[in-house]
Amino acid sequence: MRSALYLCLLASALYGLVICDHHEGHQDQGKGGQPGHSGHDHHRHHHHHHGGKEHDHKPHGSDNMTCHKIAPALSEFAFSMFREAAAAGDSHNVFFSPVSIGMAFAMLSLGAKGATRSQILEGLGFNLTKLPLAGVHEGFNHLIHRLNDPSSDLKLSTGNTLFIRQGFKLLQNFLDAAKDEYAADAFSSNFQNEAEAIKQINDYVANKTNGKIVDLLKSLDPDTKLVLINHIFFRGQWENPFRVQMTKEGDFHVDANTTVKVPMMRRTGMYSLTRDQALSCTVLKMPYKGGASAMFILPDAGKMKQVQDALSVETIRKWLPALERSHTFVNVQLPKFTISTTMDLKKHLGKLGMTDAFSDQADFSGFTGERDLKVSKAVHKAVLSVDERGTEAAGATVVEIMPMSLPHRFAINHPFFMTIYHKETRSTLFMGRVVNPNAA
Repeated sequence: MRSALYLCLLASALYGLVICDHHEGHQDQGKGGQPGHSGHDHHRHHHHHHGGKEHDHKPHGSDNMTCHKIAPALSEFAFSMFREAAAAGDSHNVFFSPVSIGMAFAMLSLGAKGATRSQILEGLGFNLTKLPLAGVHEGFNHLIHRLNDPSSDLKLSTGNTLFIRQGFKLLQNFLDAAKDEYAADAFSSNFQNEAEAIKQINDYVANKTNGKIVDLLKSLDPDTKLVLINHIFFRGQWENPFRVQMTKEGDFHVDANTTVKVPMMRRTGMYSLTRDQALSCTVLKMPYKGGASAMFILPDAGKMKQVQDALSVETIRKWLPALERSHTFVNVQLPKFTISTTMDLKKHLGKLGMTDAFSDQADFSGFTGERDLKVSKAVHKAVLSVDERGTEAAGATVVEIMPMSLPHRFAINHPFFMTIYHKETRSTLFMGRVVNPNAA
């Protein structure tokens, strides 16, 4: 019987909520229920959060950075994953981080061999004849380095953590590669005491997400040997914040028969706005400080499925020139909300060709030297919070030159799609569909 390997992927995107900087999560993790020394120090690695390698990459504004090599595949993967998750039904919210999922499974591929490894990498959209395996890992290493840049105006952090069953030996080659390529921390954990192990992991997750994701694990398979966690955390500060005083209750039309009350933020300013008449949708781009932007895609009434089916890299690419040219006077109405979604990756990734990793055909001999592991669970939990402003924007004064003409109206008062894009690394950090901002 194969031992279990458990993946937990966490994504938290927060607009203007007060959270800790990513450095804080690394302070004294032996205290307060955080993972500490457990007598198995060979499983614990201390390293700089930006990865173990020396970086000689191009400057920040470069058009040819190492992480750009993996960007096309990750973009295609983002939309493939979205289509799979959204196809499960029209009535639920979908929100996830393609970067988080891609990074976790690319790191998992370090310990995979043969068909198992090929399926993982091809499922993530990589063509190894065009980009060699070393290039994939180098790309993710640089992506981690750039996303964790402490000098950026964006508050972004991402990381990988391994919780290893006490007494279970991983090959040093794998541990070294996980640390060097994916900046992975490793901790020994007492899985024989299920309650203790669950508390250790859940406390760690809560610490990394500043309490946004709690009680992630409810139970552990008794055969679990390894739990792999990836987290990505984003605090976006709107370049032009909303005024709290302008937020008023409004209607959000979930469907033809359901209307819910939501706090509706309101702001009039200059934005990039375009209309796709053929697809029957309107697209608004809202920038953050620090080089990221949110794109809100609002289908006309009754056109949700039509737009969903058409969403692709090519569709977004088609809108970009019009958005770049457009700088329009817009009255924006946007719900203030928090949603949380949990995704069973085993189901969705199986449909993208990753089948062996979850079956007794799995070959993860790169972990231990033996074919004795398979992925028993792979869970991705994401939290999205949208509110009026960034933490540093409260005391800021923003001056915009406004035209005399009447503004266009863009009221996000029915289901919509959204992406959060990081320009420097060409990464889709988050992607989703919000059907009901009040959903539990």
